[in-house]
Amino acid sequence: MAPKHRVTVALGFGVLAMGGAFVIYWHHVKAFIPCLIGLSLIYLGFRPGRGAVIIFGHLLVVTGCFLVTWGIYLLPYSEPTLAHIFGRPLFWGLLSIFGGICAICHGFCRCFSSSSTLAACNRDRAGGK
Repeated sequence: MAPKHRVTVALGFGVLAMGGAFVIYWHHVKAFIPCLIGLSLIYLGFRPGRGAVIIFGHLLVVTGCFLVTWGIYLLPYSEPTLAHIFGRPLFWGLLSIFGGICAICHGFCRCFSSSSTLAACNRDRAGGK
């Protein structure tokens, strides 16, 4: 069975690999969150339809809000290093919120039902019909 959305599947495998590395490094339950997100992206890449993408986008926004709140709480203990920037929940919360907004907008995009997805997305962004 070929995936309907190859980019989504590729992103899912990337997030799953990153989550697997976190599980090996951290040995903590919180490391399974990227694995779950990666698995849901892989599932969405094979599943046609916009409802699951819209629900996934809303779940990402809610998860991102929790991560941003936790990241703001940890901000006084952070250092200005790359490990603290990319390893703390504030960065991943913002990334999750923006990814969720992108998934919601893409769920309502005309490219879901069009045969030429790139052309339909570009028409939607330009406001054309």
